[in-house]
Amino acid sequence: MSAESTSDITARSVEETPVRHRLEVQLDAGRVRKAFDRAYRDLARQARIKGFRPGKVPRSVLERLYGASIAEEIEEMLVRESLADAISQVGLDPVTAPAIDAEPPRPDADYSYVAHVEVKPAISLPDLEGLPARKPRVAVGDDEVLLELERLRERHAPIAEEPEGTAAARGHLLSIDFVGRIDGAPFEGGSGRGVELEIGSGRFLAGFEEQLIGAVSGEDRRVEVSFPETYGDPRLAGKQAVFEVHVAEVKRRQLPELDDEFAKDLGDFETLDALRDRIRQDLTEMRERAARTTLRRSLLDVLIERTAFEVPIGLAEQQLERRLRQASAQLHGSVPEDALHEQLDRWREEWRPAAEREVRESLLLEAVARARGFEVGAEEIAGHVERLAASQGVSAAQLRQALEADALEAMARGQLLDEKALEFLASTAKVEELSDT
Repeated sequence: MSAESTSDITARSVEETPVRHRLEVQLDAGRVRKAFDRAYRDLARQARIKGFRPGKVPRSVLERLYGASIAEEIEEMLVRESLADAISQVGLDPVTAPAIDAEPPRPDADYSYVAHVEVKPAISLPDLEGLPARKPRVAVGDDEVLLELERLRERHAPIAEEPEGTAAARGHLLSIDFVGRIDGAPFEGGSGRGVELEIGSGRFLAGFEEQLIGAVSGEDRRVEVSFPETYGDPRLAGKQAVFEVHVAEVKRRQLPELDDEFAKDLGDFETLDALRDRIRQDLTEMRERAARTTLRRSLLDVLIERTAFEVPIGLAEQQLERRLRQASAQLHGSVPEDALHEQLDRWREEWRPAAEREVRESLLLEAVARARGFEVGAEEIAGHVERLAASQGVSAAQLRQALEADALEAMARGQLLDEKALEFLASTAKVEELSDT
């Protein structure tokens, strides 16, 4: 508990929890009186009331007509003008906007209100050196390189129409027109023309592709499927649908030979061996990144297990809302609005634990960086901003225009400090290498 006062503000902080303080603020009557006098002077200049000249309306008349609304405006103004000073008096560092409990003030009387202020927890870290961690072994086999070569053959294979009467089988590409109905009525998104379907790809609803096996060009088929209970559009989830499908074409890929010519067609490769080397290198780098992620995740698991502290609810809610905004932006236009809102409501509950975990990790890494005295310089921040911009396909100048300079710098500094904290933990960890790649 702490208490200090300045000229006309008295603030007192009471710790309700390790991350939440009750800030009691009192403003003396003189400050309140000045606020009322100023508000009524401004109102008198603007008010147009029958029987009175502009600027000559008595205050008693204004109080009778506008007293309630004026008091509410002054309440907002007094809180807005005094809250930062009150927080500074007691030495709090809010992590979210404080929640305010306040009532309208009265002229010529002291005014009090309460602010609920969330702060970062005090974190007592365990011994940071020698934490146990797990990391998958990084290895790429010849069979995996061959599998990737086969995928490249399929992606770069020209498409040819099969002879008339060829029965569709797995791997065939069909051009189809279809109309879907539920309880006999067409539904939004259930129809299409000239849609390309690869049998066995699993892109369509379960059972849809299999029911087209054996179809020939020009054939009509009736396909019956069920939408999953977890389908994104709740209006369709769990429903039975019937599709009338017309198979317009049956096509196949003409796979090229795996030789030096194939490698040259893909780019800057003189031989098939050179292409194999690049595939192995790319797969190795991808798995090294994944292994590093697993290592860091296991370190954070241990650190969370050994470090107990309360996460500010407001920070977790902010992170949750950030996740939901990103999901909404990605799905906007591709999912009906009402279905999107229902899905976001479900995610709001499902994602809350993950959002809290992300905040917990962030607070821990910040504590590690502070304990080790890590710092980042201006050049590091500038370089990080350049990399962030490049990853988003924009210039650093464009990124700075899109985000406020202070916010961008704070984000970059935080990410760099997190990276240094993780690198330190990994460098001193006792790592168990997992045989499963």
